[in-house]
Amino acid sequence: MNVYRKFHEYMADRQLWDVVTYLFFGGLATVVNIVSFAIAFHMLNISWPISNTISWILSVLFAFATNKLWVFHTKTDSRRGLLWEFTKFMVARIFSYGLDMFTMWLIIDVMDGSDLGAKIITQILVVVVNYVFSKVFIFTSHKRE
Repeated sequence: MNVYRKFHEYMADRQLWDVVTYLFFGGLATVVNIVSFAIAFHMLNISWPISNTISWILSVLFAFATNKLWVFHTKTDSRRGLLWEFTKFMVARIFSYGLDMFTMWLIIDVMDGSDLGAKIITQILVVVVNYVFSKVFIFTSHKRE
């Protein structure tokens, strides 16, 4: 536990702790996304666009909860504040969903690439874009612990 505390202090002193926790929980959201896509596409034989949409919905719900509670630690004083934060989150995620779908289409349909390879590439792009949106626009205007 001492190593964790020292690492946490080191990263917090450099204002990088949000990045570390975002990458950890973003990695978990990516796992949710890829696994649910693979199940829908390969096991349930659902088309890749619908499988991708299902995986996006599941990972977005997971990401909102983890970003709010454990990455950015925002507190909202009212349901209205929570709704506003969730709305901003969803608008940003819809933008990254468009990026995800476009990149998947480009790699799978245009370039005849691997579906799981495309999924991994899109998730790397999406994690970066989502971090910027979350840090700069979404989890900023409310109290933080």
